[in-house]
Amino acid sequence: MDASQGGRLLPMQTDLIQEARRQVEICNACRYCEGYCSVFPALQSQRTFADGDITQLANLCHNCRGCYYACQYTAPHEFDLNLPKALAEVRRDSWENLAWPQPLARQFHTKGGAIALALVAGFAVLFLAIRALGSAGGQGFYAVLPHNAMVALFAPAFLLPLLSIGISLRRYWSKVGGRPITLADLKTALGRAARMTDLAAGHGEGCNFEDEDRFSQSRRYAHQAIMYGFLLCFAATSAGTALHYIFNSPAPYPFWSLPKLLGVPGGVLVALGCAWMALLKLKSDRALGDSGAWGGDIGFTLLLGFTGLSGLMLYAVGGTGWMPAMLAVHLGAVLTLFLLTPYTKMAHGFYRAAALLRNAQRNRE
Repeated sequence: MDASQGGRLLPMQTDLIQEARRQVEICNACRYCEGYCSVFPALQSQRTFADGDITQLANLCHNCRGCYYACQYTAPHEFDLNLPKALAEVRRDSWENLAWPQPLARQFHTKGGAIALALVAGFAVLFLAIRALGSAGGQGFYAVLPHNAMVALFAPAFLLPLLSIGISLRRYWSKVGGRPITLADLKTALGRAARMTDLAAGHGEGCNFEDEDRFSQSRRYAHQAIMYGFLLCFAATSAGTALHYIFNSPAPYPFWSLPKLLGVPGGVLVALGCAWMALLKLKSDRALGDSGAWGGDIGFTLLLGFTGLSGLMLYAVGGTGWMPAMLAVHLGAVLTLFLLTPYTKMAHGFYRAAALLRNAQRNRE
C-alpha cells in the first residue's frame, strides 16, 4: 500500500512532516501569531499532531507569510522557523502522494513549464492535422473541426481528470479524518473561499507576500479574478452546451448571447488575473515557499492565463483566415489544462475547499 492510502510513508515525506511538526509545536508553545489566519486557531486547538493533522494544516495555509515576518524565532535564531516554507513543502508533497495516478504529479511540479508548452504545441498540431484530413461541414468552428470530433476528444479529457480529483480528495478526506459534511460546514467553507478570507491574513490588511514591510490585497484580488473568471468561462461553456443539446441552437453565437456575455468577461478576468499573479510571484521571496515547485506554479499560471487569452484572441479573429490556426492553439491549451488539472496548482482549489470544510467541522466539534 502506498503512502497516499495510509501505508508506510516515503522517507522524503516523513522528513517534511517531521520538520513541519517541529515548527508547529514551537508555534503552539509561543502563540504570538494567534488570529493571523485559520491555521493558528486550528493549530492551537491541539497539543499533539498526527501526520494527518500536519497535512490538514498545510492545506489550510494560504502562504500569506505574515507569521514569518512577525516571528522572533526565524533565522538566525537557533529554532530557524520558516513555517510558510515548511507547510508549502508538505502541501505540495501531499498533492503528489494523494494524486491518482501518482507519478504524473511529481513530474509536473518539477518540469511544469516545459510539459505544458510541449502539450499545447502537440495538441495544436494534432487539431491542424485533423482539419487537414477534411471537415464534415458546419459553421464557424465546426467548419474547422467537426462537432463529433470535439466531443470525442474533450469529453474524456474533462471526465477523467474529475475522476482523478475525486479519488485524490477521497484519500485526503480519509487522511485528515473528515466526517460527513453538513450544510452548515459547506456554507462556512464556501463563504471563506468566495471571500478569500485567509488571504487577508486575519487582520483584513492583506498579505505580506510581495514585501515584508507592506500589507497588500493584491494577491487576494488576483486570486479572485482568476477564480471568478474561470467560473464565468465554465458557465459560458455550460450555457453553450445547453443551447446546443437542449434548445437545438448550435454555435456560433452572437455577442449578446449567454455564452459570449459570460465567456468574454471570464476570459478577460482569467488572463489579467494570471498575469497579475505571475508578476506577484516574480516579486516574492521564493525562500518562503516551496522553491522546488516554483517552476510548476509559474507554468500552470501562464498556461491558465494563455488559455483565457487565446480564447479572447480566437473571438477577435473569428471569420478571418487566422481563425483555424488560432482555434487549434486555443483548443490545444484547453485540452492541456483539462488533462493536467489533477497534477497542477489547479488541484489546490479542491484541496483548499476540502481543508476549509474539515476546519469548519473541527470548529463545531
